[in-house]
Amino acid sequence: MNRTKIALAALLLTIATVALVAATAGTAKQSAAFKVAWIYVGPHNDAGWSQAHDDGRLAVQRALGSKVQTTYKENIAPGPQLQQTVASLVQQGYKMIFGTSYGFFDKKLAAKYPDVLFEQATGTDTAKNLSEYFGAGEDTIFLSGMAAGAASKSGHLGLVVAFPIPEVIRHSNAFTLGAQLTHPGATVRLVWTLNWFDPPKEKKAAESLVSAGADVLGQNVDSPATGQLAESKGIPWVGYDANAQKFAPKSWLTAALYDWGLYYTKRVKEAMAGTWKSGFYYGGIKDGFTLLAPYGPSVTAATKAKIATKKQAMANGSFNVFTGPLYDQSGKLRVPKGKTLTVNDLYAMNWLVKGVIGSPTGK
Repeated sequence: MNRTKIALAALLLTIATVALVAATAGTAKQSAAFKVAWIYVGPHNDAGWSQAHDDGRLAVQRALGSKVQTTYKENIAPGPQLQQTVASLVQQGYKMIFGTSYGFFDKKLAAKYPDVLFEQATGTDTAKNLSEYFGAGEDTIFLSGMAAGAASKSGHLGLVVAFPIPEVIRHSNAFTLGAQLTHPGATVRLVWTLNWFDPPKEKKAAESLVSAGADVLGQNVDSPATGQLAESKGIPWVGYDANAQKFAPKSWLTAALYDWGLYYTKRVKEAMAGTWKSGFYYGGIKDGFTLLAPYGPSVTAATKAKIATKKQAMANGSFNVFTGPLYDQSGKLRVPKGKTLTVNDLYAMNWLVKGVIGSPTGK
């Protein structure tokens, strides 16, 4: 072999070595990214609850860039499917997992994977490596109810609701109380779908509410099917979880929203820094976690002003949705004058306020 060939061979060997080192460094850099996963009860693009959480995941990705590696699993039901999903994520090296629906995580599951940080939305069960988070959605839902009440001519409103659990019951109550503030004597009829995301069933529920006399529709479910039905009937609609105005631009009033990205980014940063601690977070208007979506074209300036005044009172603590006197459907005094329900009370709520038509048991 002559000198030229030897030199060429040496050069090629050097290039190969440099490429291998660079590739190894790149792999090491990628593997050093903190791995975080989200589990959704519905599709990530449902235009509602799960999509709002996925927007929060993307906010984390934008904020932290290559320092994090995120993924999501969608349409996951509590039980065996959830257990298998968590096991798979842990095996893949995910160190932090957000479960975005009630009933996903508990102390037993957290104890099974002590090196993983678990966070669950809407629950109460905490442990050393399990936190719970949610927000005072009842506040902004009350405000959206004000918009609904003001838009109603008959005072008969309809609400498409998912499951008869305390979360949905307190939201239904807040919506009703808000509607009654701008339309005294208003009633709200409930139709239960017993599902978080089922567009055909939601549409059918909305149709039944309109047939029963509702001239404004609201929802505590995850798809925009209720709004699309409202648009076809030419009646106003209040959404939930997401700005879904594009699905019913003429009917849209507003919606109660949560800034999940605000919470997720903070908690992931803490986990990465080693400062994460278990806890229970219940965000609100004051810290920017709960907010209202932009108003639709039919919301009047007078209604916006009333809502703004009440929102400010919520933020400064001078008004609470669930301060008595409050009466249930039968007329029984449930919250005496001057008493304010605690978060624990709200998480156990199993009764509906006066003016709600429907059963708190989902029947």
